Amino acid sequence: MKILKIKNKEIKIPVVQGGMGIGVSLYRLASAVASEGGIGVISSAALDIILSKRYSKKFDNYTAVRKEIELAKSYGKGGCIGINIMVALQKDYESSVKAAVDEGVDAIISGGGLPLNLPSITDPHDTALIPIVSSPRSLELICKKWEKQGYRPDACILEGPLAGGHLGFKIEDIDKEENKLENLLPMVKEVAKKYGDFPVIAAGGIYDRTDIKNIMKLGADGVQMGTRFLATEESGASFEYKQAVVNAKRENIIVAYKPGSPCGLPFRVIKNSPMYVSALSRIRKPKCNMGYVLTKDENGKLTKCDAKEENYQSFCICNGLLSSSGYNSDTEEPLYTVGVVAERVNKIQTVSEIFKELCLEN
Repeated sequence: MKILKIKNKEIKIPVVQGGMGIGVSLYRLASAVASEGGIGVISSAALDIILSKRYSKKFDNYTAVRKEIELAKSYGKGGCIGINIMVALQKDYESSVKAAVDEGVDAIISGGGLPLNLPSITDPHDTALIPIVSSPRSLELICKKWEKQGYRPDACILEGPLAGGHLGFKIEDIDKEENKLENLLPMVKEVAKKYGDFPVIAAGGIYDRTDIKNIMKLGADGVQMGTRFLATEESGASFEYKQAVVNAKRENIIVAYKPGSPCGLPFRVIKNSPMYVSALSRIRKPKCNMGYVLTKDENGKLTKCDAKEENYQSFCICNGLLSSSGYNSDTEEPLYTVGVVAERVNKIQTVSEIFKELCLEN
């Protein structure tokens, strides 16, 4: 595999670990991946709650983000540490970005919406800024907006429709031939060349070395793998979550939509996740007591969330994802989100074991 070069960094193994929230991609997983030569990635989602419970003292979002990055950098054997910060987490978005840069994170990866103003939040200094896109059109829009801010992406992640969690496609477009990762990649590469020829990292449906080699033959400079690292010993997922991944079959992996994520984006899950079963049957009452995906009301204040108004369109994924990582499992049902490659996961492994498989010649 060729070295992946992003900004002033060289990544020996061109594998970016997906930033899986809430509570899955924390410092142990990120540092383990970085130690093996890839990019280890923390998820910023709900870090204030997670660290407050871990240390039994109150953390605000800014302090929590800095602490988790510090731990990831010091826990393993060095390497490249990134953080995934979702645009949809409007309440904490800017403070998360500032904290990550202040702590010297190697890369900020941002999706869950278009990060149109990311370069303007703070001077990134040595931190690479990497948007997640699902089409050449979205990358073109980001590049045009960032140029006006005096910045170009240091790399981008093209996330196809086979990925886990939030998907950047309309529900009716997910299965279209033109939206397959291998068909989107050449067009996204052309946009990247137009704006400085930065690396394009492919994501969604990638599981083993053969998948990596095939997509890199088509022009990808690296890959992002989330679900492959979900059922690892270092992952923050609960044992029940990991076991659900190991047991998952193709027919168990579905795209949740009405009810789905309050973000309005299609959301891939294991269909027998307890919270999704309750949501689908309308047993679960409307609820939003976390406030991570709040949107602005008519007065410009972050107060709105569909999940607290009704249970037809959406349900409280924040509570479900926190439960699946063990943070409120005594009061909430878990929600298991995965990519389609979950059907290929058949055991719980260490990160080191996975990298040995990925780096074997075949």
